[in-house]
Amino acid sequence: MNNIRDKAHRYVYTPAFQNFIITLIIINAILIGVETYGDLYARYTEWFLLADQIILWIFAIEIGMKLVAAQPTKSFFSDGWNVFDFIIVAAGFVFVGSAFVTVLRILRVLRVFRTISVIPSLRKLVNALLLTLPSLGTILLLLFIVFYIFSVIGTILFKDINAEYFGTLQDTALTLFQMITLESWASGVMRPILVEAPWGWVYFVTFILIGTFVVLNLFVGVIVNNFEKVDELENGGANEDLLKNEVSELRREIQELKDIIKENQHSNK
Repeated sequence: MNNIRDKAHRYVYTPAFQNFIITLIIINAILIGVETYGDLYARYTEWFLLADQIILWIFAIEIGMKLVAAQPTKSFFSDGWNVFDFIIVAAGFVFVGSAFVTVLRILRVLRVFRTISVIPSLRKLVNALLLTLPSLGTILLLLFIVFYIFSVIGTILFKDINAEYFGTLQDTALTLFQMITLESWASGVMRPILVEAPWGWVYFVTFILIGTFVVLNLFVGVIVNNFEKVDELENGGANEDLLKNEVSELRREIQELKDIIKENQHSNK
């Protein structure tokens, strides 16, 4: 059993096999996109369904090989990305033949997300974003405070000048949201206000500096910091996998030596 597990591990984690799976995911994504062209899909429906089934079964074989390669088997589910892949592939078999065609097609689109799990750089980026979630709450709280303060000030100052953008608290908050994306904040929002309130630039420039260049850069800084943490964790995990492989190889060699010694003992008798 250990010999089968070692062979499966060596094969399923080779660059060639990983590139093959990535290629299949890309092909699957292209096919799903082409299916949105109704006439083309209606003409080659059987071929599309056949290709989808072949790709689904290959994904299932890949998951099966990873389960065999895992030592122990339950360790496969300790990795969140493995669980994600397992659910996506298993759900494909659950909905095969289902009458809910729309649900099925949407579910198949989700397979494209497997690109994240098989490309290390994308996986690292998403892991960094997930690590950001606890800190994100604090950043969002800070952003909410900034929005609320500037919404109240903006409504008081510009309510009578431009009721469309600053008529109510929620209108002002929506306007500030547009501004923080840097979408037409100067020509569309600020300059019409400056016609009647030339001093209004202080309000707008201050909000842009605080909202965009401080709060958002703080968010980016947290992501970069967590990205470095993920890099350290994955490098540590890679070293651990390398050590496990070396231990497995030593066990195999020791077993071979034991077999040779037993054979020599039998021959001497």
